[in-house]
Amino acid sequence: MKKRVTLTFPKRAIQIPIAYRLAKDFNVAANIIRAQVAPNQVGKLVVELSGDIDRLDEAVEWMRSNSITVSKTLGEILIDEDKCVHCGLCTGVCPTQALTLSPETYKLTFTQKRCIVCEQCIPTCPVEAISTNL
Repeated sequence: MKKRVTLTFPKRAIQIPIAYRLAKDFNVAANIIRAQVAPNQVGKLVVELSGDIDRLDEAVEWMRSNSITVSKTLGEILIDEDKCVHCGLCTGVCPTQALTLSPETYKLTFTQKRCIVCEQCIPTCPVEAISTNL
């Protein structure tokens, strides 16, 4: 089973090796999609957790017991067709190729089902045509 979650952890929990503990103690793989972590600051990770459902639940409980807030990531990327200039800059940062330029029309194509909502495309867009519904 897979679960995409956002982890928010306090300053004191920054030093916990989360991905290592999830793998070693719970046999849960943590694919880090986005990370904002700095010493002595609140940290935030968007991760895709995969493993046995019971072990996933145990891992989430362990994180919560260590003051890590675990919330389900439900958002999706939105593209404002009126603003988009089809420059293709977003395609270069999209890790799943959910954003591509059509070779025939040079128009941006967005494949929602491939998107992992990593949000890397948002700051890349020079005309701010990409946003999220979170």
